[in-house]
Amino acid sequence: MRLEAEQQRKEGDLVIAEGKVEILYRNYRLRADHVQYDSKTYMVAASGHVQLDVDTQHLAADTADFNVKTGEGRFEHVRGEVKAEHRANPYILVSPNPLTFEAQEVRRIDSRTYTIEHAWLTVCEPDKPSWKFFTSHATLHVDRSVALVNANFRLFRVPLIFLPYASAPVGKNLRQSGFLLPEFSDTTLKGVVIGDAYYWAPKDWTDVSLGAAVLTRRGWQQNGELRAKPWENVDLTARYFGVIDRGIVDSTGTLVKQGGHTAKFTFGALLNGGWRAVADLNQLTSLTFRLAFSPTFGEAVNSEVRSSAFLTNNFHGFSVNLAAGSYKNFVNAQPQVSVILRNAPEGRFSSVDQSLWSRLPIYFGGDAFSGAVHRSDQNLVGGAVVPGIDTPSFVERSEIAPRVVVPLHWGPWLGVTTSYIVRTTSYGAQEIAGNLVSDPLRRTTGELSIDLRPPTLERVWDRGNGKWKHTIDPEITYNYVRGVNQFARFIRFDEDETLTDTNEFMYSITQRLFHRTGEGQADELVSWRVAQKYYFDPTFNGALVPGTRNVFQALDSISPFAFADQPRHFSPIESDLRVTPGGVYDAQVRLEYDTMRRRLTTAATLLKIRPYQNFNFTVAHFSIDNSIVLQPVANQIRMLAGYGDLNRRGFNASFGFSYDITQQQLQSQLMQVSYNGTCCGIALEYRRLALGQVLTENQFRVALIIANIGTFGNLRRQEKMF
Repeated sequence: MRLEAEQQRKEGDLVIAEGKVEILYRNYRLRADHVQYDSKTYMVAASGHVQLDVDTQHLAADTADFNVKTGEGRFEHVRGEVKAEHRANPYILVSPNPLTFEAQEVRRIDSRTYTIEHAWLTVCEPDKPSWKFFTSHATLHVDRSVALVNANFRLFRVPLIFLPYASAPVGKNLRQSGFLLPEFSDTTLKGVVIGDAYYWAPKDWTDVSLGAAVLTRRGWQQNGELRAKPWENVDLTARYFGVIDRGIVDSTGTLVKQGGHTAKFTFGALLNGGWRAVADLNQLTSLTFRLAFSPTFGEAVNSEVRSSAFLTNNFHGFSVNLAAGSYKNFVNAQPQVSVILRNAPEGRFSSVDQSLWSRLPIYFGGDAFSGAVHRSDQNLVGGAVVPGIDTPSFVERSEIAPRVVVPLHWGPWLGVTTSYIVRTTSYGAQEIAGNLVSDPLRRTTGELSIDLRPPTLERVWDRGNGKWKHTIDPEITYNYVRGVNQFARFIRFDEDETLTDTNEFMYSITQRLFHRTGEGQADELVSWRVAQKYYFDPTFNGALVPGTRNVFQALDSISPFAFADQPRHFSPIESDLRVTPGGVYDAQVRLEYDTMRRRLTTAATLLKIRPYQNFNFTVAHFSIDNSIVLQPVANQIRMLAGYGDLNRRGFNASFGFSYDITQQQLQSQLMQVSYNGTCCGIALEYRRLALGQVLTENQFRVALIIANIGTFGNLRRQEKMF
């Protein structure tokens, strides 16, 4: 130990020092006007401008009793600060300021623990703090957390929140168990929403959040989330959201309850021997619940629920899979009409194309599977729900499909790849004249495909800013399938049952424009693909039914939209233009021109602009005007503009809407404005959802953003649209 002072004397084991006293011991530095040091007990009694510096901790006090050997001590009338390194976190406003506090008394228990009595704490600039926590007692664990007893939060000296107990993280580790900041909002449909949640992190590999909220006009909601990573190659998450609804009175005066829940479970694991296990399980009780209580437009309009689980292993070009899956689509909300498809269990074996002879360009591969399938659906006829197909729980379905591929090349200018598949599929049930019959059905098809790649035309030229390259890639594909025959007898479980006889070829031209500066990699700036199919057999051997919506593989392989309600030789002309210079803007325009109807039937446009780092603009337009038999007319536009981010310092704003031009209705609106200083911020949000009779709601939200702690309110990141 070293002691320096203007004056000092020794009386036995006691050293008395006066004037600019400084004690250095290990990593401690203690300064004061007057010090009495006991060399036997290592105790220091200091007074007058006492200052203690150790690691990232600094204390300034009037008096102090401190043991330089153990690091324990007691300080009175203290002003202190503790610096902490904070990791960048997209969910929290991070301030570089240290944790600053003033207290009547501070006790240093050990190198990482302090008890603080009758104090205030903040991470703002200490001279002019925007907010403070006042507390009668606090326990500070350096680089971990600070726990407050009888705390009240004051913004610009105005008391806002009283908390009997509160805990906040300090430093890198943000996983501290405790109650989260309360959430509140106001909506015209649910009323005032007030809630809170408890976060529990019992281990460093798992945490749990459990919360609830009161909806003053409807009931109460519950939510929970479990996250775990028990081993390095294993991840597990589970989420639940539910509402117990008192109900709402409809136009007829009837009390209608719209409560329900959603649940999601995901699991992923890399196992020994190259095996991988994955599960993604989802549940939704009703589409009415999703429409009524989903917080965002994107969640509310999703009517599909998918679940899948599989165990897979890939080795030497082969793949073994054991799987189960289900699909549920809510076709209508009120009355509820749904379609349920299930594929469980199923075993599948497949092989990539492999050559048996090194000198012969002949490759063999194939697929085979066997499993059980199920379908249950309903139909809406005249406003009434009518049962549709309801198969037994397990309908056998098996298939084997060996494949031979022969690629041939004539120099660099022409390539032809021919493949032939013999596919045999058996079913344990079939449909005859609309009735389900448990008689086996077998289908054996021969499938020929010829992929012709003519030479690519290209031109390269130099300009002052680099090299440019323009290419034209033609492609012709011929497909021939025979053997399906009784197409109407196959129960539609999934896309496997949409295979039909066909005799067709597809022709397309793709143009690309590349640019390269210096010796760097060339960037694709523009691509434009135009494609069309010609069907030699416009009825697909009787599979196409005139006057109805026909969807099968030969049709949807050229367009994702149904276009065939009558026999036809030509598909619509598909045009897909993409402009992707990167950085500032990206654009895509997709059009379908139906030569039979002689008009544009589908148009989709997407434009993204980001001229500055913190500004972004997105607009999307989609319209479809086909036969009413195929799908209803649709014409919608959605726009989003944003500046900054919720936790970015300074002003941030976002505005967006979704407008249905056909119905002349605003489906959703969003306006969000926030301002963040160095230690706190405030955010305001207005959101409107208008989704028919189930949901027409105005939502008002406000959030107080506290640096290094979190957000008081409920502007959650997944809900905002920057």
